[in-house]
Amino acid sequence: MDAAVGRAVAYIRERFSDPLTVTDIARKALLSSFYFSRVFKEETGVSPGRFLAAVRIHEAKRLIGSTSMTIAEISGAVGYTSLSSFTNSFTASVGLSPGRFRRLCRDEGEGVPGPQPGPRPRHGSVAGTVRLPQGHGNARVYLGAFATAVVQYPAVASAVVDVPSDRPSCYCLQNVPEGSWHLLAVAVAAGTGHDPQAVRTALVGGRGTPAVTVTAGAVTSAAVRLRPAQPADPPVL
Repeated sequence: MDAAVGRAVAYIRERFSDPLTVTDIARKALLSSFYFSRVFKEETGVSPGRFLAAVRIHEAKRLIGSTSMTIAEISGAVGYTSLSSFTNSFTASVGLSPGRFRRLCRDEGEGVPGPQPGPRPRHGSVAGTVRLPQGHGNARVYLGAFATAVVQYPAVASAVVDVPSDRPSCYCLQNVPEGSWHLLAVAVAAGTGHDPQAVRTALVGGRGTPAVTVTAGAVTSAAVRLRPAQPADPPVL
C-alpha cells in the first residue's frame, strides 16, 4: 500500500467522528488534495469521501447492533451533524433504516431487503472460479456485482458459494444487467487447527477496479481470488 494512502486510511479510521474534509485528509497524507484524491482512489477503488462515509456507516452498524445508544446519539458519534442525513446515508448503504437494522440485529422479525422494482434492462451473466488463499480453512463466500467498489446495498446480482480450502469452486451470477459492474467477494475463513472456529479470518476479493463489463445474452468470465482484508479495503456495509 502506498505510504501516503496508508497514513490517510489510518487517519480516517482514527478520526472518522470528526468533521473531516478531503483537504484535512490530504494534509495528513502530505499531498495536494487533487493528487491525493487520485492516488487514494487508485489504491482503494473509492474516493476519500466515499471511504470516510463507509467507515462511518460501518461503525454505526456496530454501535446499533451492540449498544443501547439511541439512533440520534449514534449519528453524532460517527460524525454526522444531521440525523436525517445519517438516516438517508445509512439506508442507502445498508438497505434498511437504522431502526429496522436494530430490529434485525435483535431478531425481532425484520427481514433482509430484496431487490427494488425498476426498469427491466437486458441481462447477461458473470461466471468463473473463486479460490481462497493458502493457509486458511473452508469458507462460505458471498459474491456480488455492485455499482461501486464497496460491498453495499444493493447488489445487482449475488450468489453464495461454499469454497473448500484446497481447491477453487465455480460460481455464476445470473441476470446481471448489461453494463459495467464491480465484482466483489467477502468471506470469513475457518481456521486450520484442531478448533476451526478458534481462528477465523476476514477475506475479501474480486475486481473493484477495473469493473467487469457485462454484455446482454453473453457470459463474462472472471476468476476471483480472495485474500485477507487490509486496512485500505473499504468496510463491508
